[in-house]
Amino acid sequence: MLYDVSTLYFETDAGDGFREPGFSKERRLDPQITIGLLTDASGFPLMVQAFEGNKAETHTMLPVIQAFMTAHRLADVTVVADAGMISEANKQALEQAGLSFILGMKIPEVPYVVKQWRREHPDTQIPDGHIFIQPWPAAATQSRRDQMIYYQYRADRARRTLRGIDEQVAKAERAVDGQAPVKRNRFIRLDGALKSVNRPAAAAAA
Repeated sequence: MLYDVSTLYFETDAGDGFREPGFSKERRLDPQITIGLLTDASGFPLMVQAFEGNKAETHTMLPVIQAFMTAHRLADVTVVADAGMISEANKQALEQAGLSFILGMKIPEVPYVVKQWRREHPDTQIPDGHIFIQPWPAAATQSRRDQMIYYQYRADRARRTLRGIDEQVAKAERAVDGQAPVKRNRFIRLDGALKSVNRPAAAAAA
């Protein structure tokens, strides 16, 4: 099952308890409602439900899933969502409900299994689409079930990420040279009034 949300806004000045201003990807301030859509793996709609416009997206998922399971007398489903939808509280709620889930997310650091592969293949490029599998068993003190982590390398993703890093470094260089204003850039190092390009940070990101 796939789950995501969208918002519908209304051209009215004041909320009414259901149509209320809330988080808007379009940065609108109008009253809105939040729509949760549940589909099967092919994208076929299974259930839609409306929520208050100021209700957090992460708080809408479990009620929709549970309502669908009740209506169709299902004992278990597997929920597929991105990291923005499955908060830590949602993961715990899914665990407590005994439901399975697949969570897609970006990772900030190179995982151990990838580092190990690189040590064992020092002169080999990771094949495009290669998947690393890392079991993540639950500790005796944890209430969660055993989990499995899959890391996939995609050459196109790497190319776009490296291009983005190069563009940020180029912006940092222009800012340091006084050719552009200093805006939020993780590769600019500020030491008092002195500005410099944080080369080690850029190398680490790459």
